[in-house]
Amino acid sequence: MRLTRAESKAANKRALIDAAREVVGRDGARAKLEEIAQLAGLTTGAVYSLFGGKDGLMVAMIDDYTGPLDRRPVERIPPDRPLEDVVDVIARQFWRMSADPQAAGLLLFEVRVLELVLNDANLLAKLNAAVNTSEGDLVRHLAGREHDGVPVTAEQAVRLARALKALLSGLGQAVILGVHDSSEEFFAGAARSLVTSRVLGPA
Repeated sequence: MRLTRAESKAANKRALIDAAREVVGRDGARAKLEEIAQLAGLTTGAVYSLFGGKDGLMVAMIDDYTGPLDRRPVERIPPDRPLEDVVDVIARQFWRMSADPQAAGLLLFEVRVLELVLNDANLLAKLNAAVNTSEGDLVRHLAGREHDGVPVTAEQAVRLARALKALLSGLGQAVILGVHDSSEEFFAGAARSLVTSRVLGPA
């Protein structure tokens, strides 16, 4: 079936973003626009037409990377379930992501992106915005959940989200690198241990 102009444009954008992720994951800041376009089966002219150039494509690639966690299982937890249940699900998702054979490639991509953005203030700002968006998504799943008989405030949810991300990222990287093979239950237990007044802070 013949694609419409809008469908063809969307498909080309997707192909270029996917190609950019692969080349950046391999070459980091040395990624060449010509190689990205060739891998996508397109020309460098298509990059300029769709993204305005390499910088625009890099911004789109970073913006497209929303992080490793799929929030849909969290969304299926009824809103009357306590905070600990959501934290448990998030931790188990992170363990599954870390134990996935493709996780090493994702970690390498993240390292290459850091190499890329640390040399470009505009890309660094875009990455920070994407990180903040991801954090906001996590906060949305935590805020309002009941803990010790009262709903968690937005401020408490922010503190917990940041602690969770730091803990689970560290544990996940250790699993990916083979430092240890912590179990799903360990991830979940460690994450639940953060649900305390010391981490949450005042309401």
